[in-house]
Amino acid sequence: MKIMTGQIDVTLSEIEFKKRMREKFYDPSYKTVETELEKVIHVAWNNYIEYHRSPIVKAAGKNFSDPQFKLASEWLETHFKLKKAAIVQKKSKKKSKILVICGSPRNDQTCPGEMSKTFRLAKIAEKEIHAANFECDFLDLSRLTSEYGKVIHPCKACVSTAMPLCNWPCSCYPNHALEQTNDWMAEIYEKWTTAHGVMICTPVHWYQSPSVLKLMIDRLVCADGGNPDPTLTRGKDPKKAKELELKGWDYPKHLAGRAFSVVVHGDAAGVENLRRILTDWLTDLELIPSGKASQVESYIGYYKPYATSHQELDKDKDLQLEVKNAALSLVEQVRLIRSGKFKKPDKNLLEPKQK
Repeated sequence: MKIMTGQIDVTLSEIEFKKRMREKFYDPSYKTVETELEKVIHVAWNNYIEYHRSPIVKAAGKNFSDPQFKLASEWLETHFKLKKAAIVQKKSKKKSKILVICGSPRNDQTCPGEMSKTFRLAKIAEKEIHAANFECDFLDLSRLTSEYGKVIHPCKACVSTAMPLCNWPCSCYPNHALEQTNDWMAEIYEKWTTAHGVMICTPVHWYQSPSVLKLMIDRLVCADGGNPDPTLTRGKDPKKAKELELKGWDYPKHLAGRAFSVVVHGDAAGVENLRRILTDWLTDLELIPSGKASQVESYIGYYKPYATSHQELDKDKDLQLEVKNAALSLVEQVRLIRSGKFKKPDKNLLEPKQK
């Protein structure tokens, strides 16, 4: 089994590493703790060059194929949270919950100093969901641009090496050696798992999804066939992962059966394309669409000044009603699914081309 390698060496010299580390302390106020900073930077260099990826590990435990294999404590904590969340989500007496996602990076707490129209549309949906006596979990992805320390690290595409190398939940982060920490996805995985329905509200950015939304989408690849047992691949061993995939992989759908709706808006172009992309992606995850009204694509202030776009939204009562309808159709689909009356027509069919 050949593992393809040969990209450029990204290892930093000690001088370059410490230079980059010091850039984090550019503010002159840090001069008052220069001695302490020097010690911290020295420790960070040692952790980097010795590659302290997961400095705290413990035995996986009885639920894994190799109970004695040591996994990152942080990953194990997220893993067990998701297992518990999945059990709670399936309880019949559990109040229905919908996750509403605001996919815009704009936030009035930082530049540009004004909230997004997406946020307003998502809040319209949230109000309808609460009125239906559902729980609503509101995920505002603009916190990535406005809140200190909030980050979603990019997907490393482990799945393209072999499906079992991609873990559910993602085990690529945190990586303490590379200072890839504070990954928000650990919390976001739990939000998706506890939800019975998901509603995404997003603008179009250059015919595509905004970067904050795309970060989350890419990191949810592990929900589509991801390996819940990293001990099978001895952590991140690509050779073992390839061998395991070639023996036959069952591609577990970790979020299947939840309902979804999508609202996409723009000002000049791209809404239809992005609505299709999001709908196809969610369907590939085996989430269930909630009827025609659940898929909204619209323009706000079509080719009009950006400066008056919020006023254009105020006047667009039809779009506001479409967003309400998308939320309500999602509510009804969740009710139908949870009643046990909804039956997928292809539920018992064998998928010949899983991927």
